[in-house]
Amino acid sequence: MSDTIAAIATGNVLSAIGILRLSGDGTLAVIDRVFHPANGRPMSEAPNRQLVYGAFCDTDGQTLDLCLCTVSRGPHSYTGEDTAELQCHGSPAVLRAGLQALFAAGARQALAGEFTKRAFLNGRMDLTQAEAVADLINAKSESAAHLAEKQMSGLIGSTVRTERGKLLHVLAEVESRLDFPEEDLDWLPPENLNAVLNGCIKVIERMIRSRENGAILRNGMRVVIAGRPNSGKSSLLNALLGYDRAIVTPLPGTTRDTLEEFASFHGIPVRLTDTAGLRETAADPIENMGISRSRDSMRSAEIIFWVMDASSPAAAQESLEYMNSQIRNCSNLIVVWNKIDLNPDPERLPLLSGTPSVRISALRGEGLENLLDVFENRVWHKSESPETECEVSARHAGLLESAKSELQQAAREIASGFWELAASCLHAAVAALGGVTGEDANPDMLDEIFSRFCIGK
Repeated sequence: MSDTIAAIATGNVLSAIGILRLSGDGTLAVIDRVFHPANGRPMSEAPNRQLVYGAFCDTDGQTLDLCLCTVSRGPHSYTGEDTAELQCHGSPAVLRAGLQALFAAGARQALAGEFTKRAFLNGRMDLTQAEAVADLINAKSESAAHLAEKQMSGLIGSTVRTERGKLLHVLAEVESRLDFPEEDLDWLPPENLNAVLNGCIKVIERMIRSRENGAILRNGMRVVIAGRPNSGKSSLLNALLGYDRAIVTPLPGTTRDTLEEFASFHGIPVRLTDTAGLRETAADPIENMGISRSRDSMRSAEIIFWVMDASSPAAAQESLEYMNSQIRNCSNLIVVWNKIDLNPDPERLPLLSGTPSVRISALRGEGLENLLDVFENRVWHKSESPETECEVSARHAGLLESAKSELQQAAREIASGFWELAASCLHAAVAALGGVTGEDANPDMLDEIFSRFCIGK
């Protein structure tokens, strides 16, 4: 029998609607103590998934809110247990008072991710789908949300389970050779067994290759805007965001510290950082601290937009010389020639061999779409396609790498006729794949995964 948990499912923020969620064997009893339907019939008699209007009261009968309630009985619910939701007015004060009433009626505070953990433990979803719930909540772009939705459909889990099933058949064949060595059974030839293993390895390798794309879509790219003072870095930040986030003045050194905002460029989530202008020394110690932080940001950047002043041939030449003195590795660099509206002949601005260059006017919004096209190509330059069948996480990739290594060794042992060693490798590979879907996940792993969820989900 499971205890009854309760939590605010919509966060402790002011909103029109706030939801209190319950799950556990005592859910219906708790709801009957605090919710009194206007139709006079208790919620324990209400049909599944039907909204009922009534009074939400504390255990002393004091009305806290007039709201809607719905119940879903296990096993056909999100968690696989009896569940209920109270759809209240969104005042944080009302939700907090309502939560205390649920506790007084017999529920306890849900832990982080406990609703989804119960759904996993009750077989309502595999571990990859449970992780996708957290990814969807934390998605910072439409692409990241789409990736989470695709994973929630079970694509990764079903692929892994299919390959794991094939390996279990091979393992049974291998172990039968160990259990009945003297019997003349109809065993498959070693090359047939290895053909199955090699097929599994190819599927696993394809999934591993999707990790980089998945990391980009889940976590976003760290993009830093850097360059000399007064080159237009803050203007570029504002233009890319579509609103005035940074102060812009004609005075060099206006930006003293890093400014960070989240954005989405062509479906790619981005953590965009504007930095203080770089120069050798500054009279102001605060500006010097900003310059130091700028260099720290550049070292951690995955892509740098290096902004250069293109307002005149002389300014352009000075900007180029300074960049060459500061940048040693151009692998993550996109050169952004800004202020082309002030240059009489912007087409003559120099192009750097092997480094993409873009001409823009941040003030007028010219060339920004071209910059984002170059950025998108830079992000996906290592991939055949920015979207694959499924994009695995770092945790998945680590377990898949382990399974791949074990299968490669198992194939060598099978070819050599060392069946006991092959069986050991196959057991390890099967366990690694089971760790992806949660079939062989240990309690510590589960606790670590679900601790990253928010309370109420």
